[in-house]
Formats: sequence, C-alpha cells, structure tokens
Amino acid sequence: MVQAYRFALDPNAGHELALRSHCGAARAAYNWAVSWVTASWWQRKAEVSYGISDDELTPWRPWSLPALRKEFNQVKTADPRFAGWWQENSKEAYNTGLSNAAAAFDNYAKSKQGKRKGGRVGVPRRKSKRKARLACRFTTGSIRVEPDGRHVTLPRLGAIRAHERTSKLLARIRAGTARILSATVRHERGRWFVSLQVETAREIARVDRPDGVVGIDVGVKHLAVLADSSGETRYEPNPKHLDGALSLLRFRSRRVSRRQGPDRRTGQKPSKRWEKANRERNKIHHRVANLRTEALHKLTTRVRAEYGIVVVEDLNVAGMLRNKRLARHVA
Repeated sequence: MVQAYRFALDPNAGHELALRSHCGAARAAYNWAVSWVTASWWQRKAEVSYGISDDELTPWRPWSLPALRKEFNQVKTADPRFAGWWQENSKEAYNTGLSNAAAAFDNYAKSKQGKRKGGRVGVPRRKSKRKARLACRFTTGSIRVEPDGRHVTLPRLGAIRAHERTSKLLARIRAGTARILSATVRHERGRWFVSLQVETAREIARVDRPDGVVGIDVGVKHLAVLADSSGETRYEPNPKHLDGALSLLRFRSRRVSRRQGPDRRTGQKPSKRWEKANRERNKIHHRVANLRTEALHKLTTRVRAEYGIVVVEDLNVAGMLRNKRLARHVA
C-alpha cells in the first residue's frame, strides 16, 4: 500500500530561506503557466470581436504537463521573471507549479463539460504571493531518511533536522518493506512539515467486531454519539479546546490591535513589537487546531479498530458554519 509519513522540521536560517525560495519558485511557475495558457484565450476572444474567421484564429495553447514543461524550459533562460534566479532551485520546484497548473485546467475543463463531480470549478487564476500556501513536491533526486533518525535529505536542500525521530520509517526502510516515492514540504500553522509518500507492505488489521455496525451522529454538546448494532450508545465528550483558550486569545488579540500593524493602502510596515505579538497570538490558534486534529484522529482510530461498518450522517457543515450562533461550536 501507499501511505504517508509526516514529520515536523526544524530548519536553520539557511534552510528556511531555501525552502521559501523553492515554494516561491513553484508559485512563479504556476502563475507563468496560467498566464501563458489564458493569453491565447483572450487573444482568440479579441480576434473574434474583430470579425476574424475561425480558421485564422490563434491556435489554442495546450495545458498538459509535458507541453507546459517543454515551453517553460525554452523560455526560462530569457524570461526576465526567471532569468536571474531559476538556477538557485531544484527543477522539482518548477515542476510542482506546472503540474498544479495542468491539474487545475483539467479540473476546469471536466467541470465545464459535466464530467467532474462536486461544485463548479472556475478558471484557474494566478496565486498571490501574500496568500499562497507555501508547498513544494519532490519526486526525483536524493530523497532519504538519514541513518541517525533525526534528519531528512531533500534535493538541493540537503539534510534538514526533523523535530521528531524518524525511527519507525527508518526501520521499515532497513528491513526492505518500505520505499520512498516522493516528498512534499509544506508550511502550516507556523511550522515546516515534510510528508514522505512511501510504498510499504502492511498486514491487514482485523477489526474487533467485523459484523458490527455503528452509526455516528455529530453534535455540539457531545463531539459524537455512537449507536451500534448491539444497542449500545456511547457519548464522546466535546473537548471544547477553543473555549478554554478564548480568554488568553482575547488578551493576545487586544495586544496585537494596540500595536502598529501593516496597512496595504498606505504601505505601512508592521513594527517589530506587532510581529512578536502576532506570533504569540498565532501560537494559540495553532495549538487549538492541533488539539482538534488529535481528538478527531483518536476518535476515528478507535472506531476503525472496533467496527466493520461505519455509517455517518451527511451534514452541510459549510452551511452550518454560516449560522453566527452555532459557528464557533460547530467548528
């Protein structure tokens, strides 16, 4: 089976700059691909307004990954957006952006043709440097877990210290039961993480009650109510992690509001004291998010290990979050 091993990283200052540069390169390649493909769309639309026949219109530009990669390799040395710095990053960074752009155009085309389930997908748009999520994927090169169990090596980045030990994955690799396929680095909740996609041999774990059926009802007072086929009903308590952190969160937020923050309209830069206060406030949000994730993982792991069939109600969570009276509790 293919599964992921996710580790938090502790990069030094040099690695921090290199990671941000690779993620920025992926975003730049994505924006280039979106602009290059949509330029032909706007050109054809303008030509149609001029009365040019269909046979003489500018041809459509392809958005497949091989086509985007071929065109990008031809223009990257001459394009002023890449000419001065594209050699500083691994080719996998640019391939990440081009791959994401190709997938975005595929999803848009399939959604427009009615071949894709779910909500309607719009035309791919350029990513903002301020809002884009920092992420980069590596599929080739030296991707390995170091023998000391505390470092992960990535192409062009070298060995980066892991915040937690990688012993479990290292033991599987040494035993020959696991092989690393790719690695994805991502900046989330104020930290860098690496997800190693691994092909491994795992035995099928039998559940305690293969014929047991459980229905799960999500609530507000209780995190979940579990009713199984034997007639037993269990109530999972709601930890309410955010409620316990609200008083400290209000205190930190007031401190942030009293200091000089950024203003895009006037170009005002944030002060050092504002940045420090903002980091302290964000730590509270990150801790609450991590505690929520841990509680959900523990609950789902227990359910998966016990019952053979799990039935969950289909809730419109997005709609419930628009209710200002229940949004915080539902979240």
